[in-house]
Amino acid sequence: MGLVRRAAVAGSFYPSQSDELGRTIGNLLMDCRQEVRLPLPPKALIVPHAGYVYSGAVAASAYALLRPLHAEISRVVLLGPVHRVPISGLALPGGEAFATPLGTVPLDLGICKQLEALPQVSVNPAAHALEHSLEVQLPFLQRVLDHFTLVPLAVGDTSAEQVAEVLEQAWGGSETLIVISSDLSHYLPYPLARRVDQDTALTILELSQQFGHQQACGATPIHGLLRAAQQHQLEPHLLDIRNSGDTSGDKERVVGYASFAFCESPK
Repeated sequence: MGLVRRAAVAGSFYPSQSDELGRTIGNLLMDCRQEVRLPLPPKALIVPHAGYVYSGAVAASAYALLRPLHAEISRVVLLGPVHRVPISGLALPGGEAFATPLGTVPLDLGICKQLEALPQVSVNPAAHALEHSLEVQLPFLQRVLDHFTLVPLAVGDTSAEQVAEVLEQAWGGSETLIVISSDLSHYLPYPLARRVDQDTALTILELSQQFGHQQACGATPIHGLLRAAQQHQLEPHLLDIRNSGDTSGDKERVVGYASFAFCESPK
């Protein structure tokens, strides 16, 4: 295998030992809130990307939905905002695979090559090297899916229209899952964060783009998904919404988390 993007935040955002990591994810999936019954399997998810001790339970509420689809989903298109390296457009990592303590995930080189032809897509290994927003999703995906290839895109300064165009190119059928990685508000007092995050969640459920990066760090890729959801007539469902004050106890300055699933309409 060629160039592999190695795990950068194993041991900080999640356990670095494979057995401990597997147990941690297994426990999160087993304990997750599963109160929402979807009419059809999800085509897309929005999930948070903090350390597992903070947002893992909220992320698990989305990933638990994939267990019945473990053999059907064979490609994951994963988008998350950049936190360390500012970029224009969307960036692919180059190389051939991503690694975590649970093993190696091959890239879908065919789809990546198609996306490279779009003017808003570049190859930028530096944008991926230390980026956590994509990496923290992979162990969950490795745990709930049998075998899959990955299309990882770091999202920088771009438009919802350009993101939606990328998603359309990689949309595929039931074998393809889209995952958008985003947290919600950052470092607000607990009561204010709850109000702000509830408002953002309602906006997403309305397929509206009337929120910015202060409300969701992954606002741009979410906006692109919302445009695509309108085009494909997907219905959003809120699965869980909490913040770090709920999961870690400190309520002075919290970070918000929510998970959503987008499904085709049963009508």
